[in-house]
Amino acid sequence: MNVPLLDLKAQYQTIKDECLEVTQEIYESQYFILGPYVEKLEKEIAEYCSAKYAVGVSSGTDAILLSLMAAEIGHGDRVITTSYTFFATAGAVSRVGAIPVFVDIEPDTYNISPAKIEAAIKEMPGSVRKTLKAIIPVHLYGQCADMDRIIELAKENNLVVIEDAAQAIGSEYQEKRAGSLGDFGCFSFFPSKNLGGFGDGGIVTTSSKDQYENLKILRVHGGHPKYYHNQIGGNFRLDALQAAIVSIKLKYLDQWTKARQENAQMYNSFIKEAGLSNKVTVPFEKENRHIYNQFILQVADRRDELKDFLIKNNVGCEIYYPVPLHLQKCFADLGYSTGDFPVSEYAAEHILALPVYPELREEQIAYVVDQIKQFYA
Repeated sequence: MNVPLLDLKAQYQTIKDECLEVTQEIYESQYFILGPYVEKLEKEIAEYCSAKYAVGVSSGTDAILLSLMAAEIGHGDRVITTSYTFFATAGAVSRVGAIPVFVDIEPDTYNISPAKIEAAIKEMPGSVRKTLKAIIPVHLYGQCADMDRIIELAKENNLVVIEDAAQAIGSEYQEKRAGSLGDFGCFSFFPSKNLGGFGDGGIVTTSSKDQYENLKILRVHGGHPKYYHNQIGGNFRLDALQAAIVSIKLKYLDQWTKARQENAQMYNSFIKEAGLSNKVTVPFEKENRHIYNQFILQVADRRDELKDFLIKNNVGCEIYYPVPLHLQKCFADLGYSTGDFPVSEYAAEHILALPVYPELREEQIAYVVDQIKQFYA
């Protein structure tokens, strides 16, 4: 049996006619950048995320970059974020000239630890504290970070909160949607995401009208009106094709999320029945709406060998992420070293993602679990 990590072809077959129809409309219109399809998606995403506004952008990475620029975070400023996330989170901070300040994660959800954020702020010398401008919590794998305490800390210290929700559209924290909790919410439409386009794309949500208008200006090189620039922005425009495809997929997102959640529960049951609970730990659902952008196992030992075994037996799997950001060579000048963030380092050595896409069949999940059982047998 073959079980890919992700099967976008299966998803495409369910929406093929709608996609072909709308792409034909765009080809006929020759209106490819921004325009009515982007505006339509922006309204739909804002409503879906319970935010007042949304601004379509060129990628999830650019969503973070644009939010930092809109918050006027730049050279010498500091931004607290997690060491355990995709590179773009901290990469965007460095690209605006700011300095990432890494903190450790919670051992159960793998999300940024509010207690570690608080400790990092308290330990900062006064001169350094003055340069701290923002917190970027990441809603990793499809589950929201502990936002109440994070927002409290932000208010106490006059910090901007930029949610990195690239993996978490539709997830909730205490019945509030990701992207509606901070000052900005950043989403990715990379094809492998639970809501993905046919190429790169992203969106920023906000409930501030002033920031909404500012984001739209910064998205087009800071020009307003056209060719007149009071500030420097960038080329962060979303194209009409991606917006149209994502708009189609959004109609099915809750249905797909439900299927992902059902697949996760199936994994949990099969793993328990197979007697593997002492070998692998299934995801911990802390919040009421985990959308399972990834299904993550914590493997007690021999993680890399298990990964190789599964791939050899036609089971797609991936390590998200093998090297925490504080140990990446490009951040060596920040002065971090092995042992600084032990929970992140442990996760990097023990985490393995399994297929969880909506079209996954019960017999495929059973096969994956059986292969894990065979490996440990």
